Amino acid sequence: MRARPTPPARDRFSQRVLRWYDRHGRKNLPWQHPRSAYRVWLSEIMLQQTQVATVIPYFQRFVERFPDIASLAAAPLDEVLRHWAGLGYYARARNLHRAARLIVECHGGEFPQEFDAVQALPGIGRSTAGAILAQAFGQRHAILDGNVRRLLSRYHAVPGWPGEPRVAAQLWHHAESHLPSRRLADYTQALMDLGATVCGRRPDCARCPLRGDCRAHAQGQAQKYPQPRPHKVRPLRATRMLILERADGSILLERRPTRGIWGGLWCLPELPAQARAAAHCRSAYGVQVQRARILEPLRHGFTHFDLDIHPIRLRVQTAPAAAPPEEGRVWYRHVGRRQARHTVALPAPVQKLLDQLIHEESAA
Repeated sequence: MRARPTPPARDRFSQRVLRWYDRHGRKNLPWQHPRSAYRVWLSEIMLQQTQVATVIPYFQRFVERFPDIASLAAAPLDEVLRHWAGLGYYARARNLHRAARLIVECHGGEFPQEFDAVQALPGIGRSTAGAILAQAFGQRHAILDGNVRRLLSRYHAVPGWPGEPRVAAQLWHHAESHLPSRRLADYTQALMDLGATVCGRRPDCARCPLRGDCRAHAQGQAQKYPQPRPHKVRPLRATRMLILERADGSILLERRPTRGIWGGLWCLPELPAQARAAAHCRSAYGVQVQRARILEPLRHGFTHFDLDIHPIRLRVQTAPAAAPPEEGRVWYRHVGRRQARHTVALPAPVQKLLDQLIHEESAA
């Protein structure tokens, strides 16, 4: 009996990944049923820098309110941000909203199927475009998200930090060389699953279907790949935030500029450096305040720096009537007392500060 020919290395890689996926892959994620372009696109944006378990409830609430591209495009940005609040990296939500409107305006409301057209949409890079087209339309495109970078860095023992252009170019070459000719949707999901659940930061090589050909495993150095980003000390910044509270319990919020941190979200006013709280409140907001109380500081981490928030709670004696939200300033009152239900899009640390106040009032 003639022995079966050994498949090329590329085919061995993809075959092993697909066989593993058939037995162990995730096949019941909410964006897989149905696996439409809109749902895949939304999941890919939400999954950027966020784990699957965290994303699932946000995804389900989001598609319940915005079931398709048309409903997302027609919605005001404020409402989109409110349904995104808590996921972080709010530029993703703003780009998602802008992209939906562009799809309606330029593509008749149908998600484009051409790679260049997809990559031209706000918030979509090379890997995300490939992931959407592969999963939604079965097109033959490579992906290189964080999980896949880690897996390919180990499999090929690629030295260096994947964020360096030279290293990234090598990994893209490997990603494209392993693409199968069929089952592109399953293969794409399989790579992400394998990188997330087996070839994680602590690799479980005993469970890996690729260990027989993995160069890092052969060297006994799987944990040395990929090499980390060159270390930089994270800067620490600080700000003072004003919790201006009227007698009815409403709190002054300001809309953040669309660019920068928390862009477009509603936030507590910041007190400029060297300014005195009472004088600033009179000149900037036309209010008289009393009973200032400095609360415990709160540290919030961003990707590239940490922020120490020093909240100052002030009771307002007299305040102007509420301004319309389009003027960028509102007196906000949460819904519910014992359990806060926020009706505007708030950054996570601001929501935490307000929830603490609500908890204190409920316990009083």
